[in-house]
Amino acid sequence: MKPIIIHDSVFGIIKITEPVIIKLIQSPSMQRLKDIDQAGYFQPLVPHKKHTRFEHSIGVYWLLHIHHAPLEEQIAGLIHDVSHGVFSHCLDYALAGDKEGEQSHQDNIFETFVLTSEIPSLVKTYGFDIHRILDDTLHPLKETTIPDLCADRIDYSLRSAIVYAHTPKKKIQYILDHLTVKNTLWIFTDYKSAKLYAELFYLLNTNYYSGFPSAVMFRTVGNTVSYALHKKYLTHNDLYKTDTHVLSILMKITKKDPELYKHYQLMINPKEIRNNPNSYDVTVVCKSRIVDPFFISRGKILRVSEKNPKWNTIVQKELMPKKYFLKFPEGMEKH
Repeated sequence: MKPIIIHDSVFGIIKITEPVIIKLIQSPSMQRLKDIDQAGYFQPLVPHKKHTRFEHSIGVYWLLHIHHAPLEEQIAGLIHDVSHGVFSHCLDYALAGDKEGEQSHQDNIFETFVLTSEIPSLVKTYGFDIHRILDDTLHPLKETTIPDLCADRIDYSLRSAIVYAHTPKKKIQYILDHLTVKNTLWIFTDYKSAKLYAELFYLLNTNYYSGFPSAVMFRTVGNTVSYALHKKYLTHNDLYKTDTHVLSILMKITKKDPELYKHYQLMINPKEIRNNPNSYDVTVVCKSRIVDPFFISRGKILRVSEKNPKWNTIVQKELMPKKYFLKFPEGMEKH
């Protein structure tokens, strides 16, 4: 079987030779992720190079691979985002019934999505049990709860550090070089590297993950998709195709529906939207993320907050969701 060679922004050249991984990468479910933006939508408020759920999924797999996680866990890491709908977490803000601040829609449908895809039969061909792959209790390196580190969290943060914060590759490599695994824990080899990574993650969360630009993106994209669903311009199945597919539908319909046109214009040009708690049209709750990494000090495993108590204060604050009060430009309808 011919290896897959990928030039990755975080890890450099990735050479994949494992047959089951190659087949999964080539599957329709994984290939679809090439047209699902990692952030949600190409944010006008934060100009950046588009990066996708596919790139992130490859990164999670590779991180697990180079740290010698079991192949079963590597598979789990590779497919962990296949159930993401169009515009990633923006979809949480479009679908009624989802608690938007939790951004949990993808997780809620993940098992059903995978079990009804081509993935179970594919992994079975190579001797793997899909139910074990779906059981995160068996994959501690792939997934843990905040503020601990996991392969998913490490990869998306380093990837977005390059894309959003223009972090030099040298700094990313320094973090990777000082990252190791002990007793199924991601651990930094010293306090300096652990603190560097923690502060970088904090910056990303403050400015991007739970920042005002993301709040605007979540609400405007969510409103546009929600309205299109309500008017039946979009179907449920459309949501699990690609960003390009849905955008092409929206662009055609905006010419016929003035209300959709307003929503769409806010989505693609949100620069006049303001955060105003005293006078607002809608509110947005953003999930907030933070890490408190482990590191090794004189043979002991400690958290950054144990050496630096101020970090614990930051962690407790950043674990709380962020709420914004959006004021739209005059003439734009509330939703």
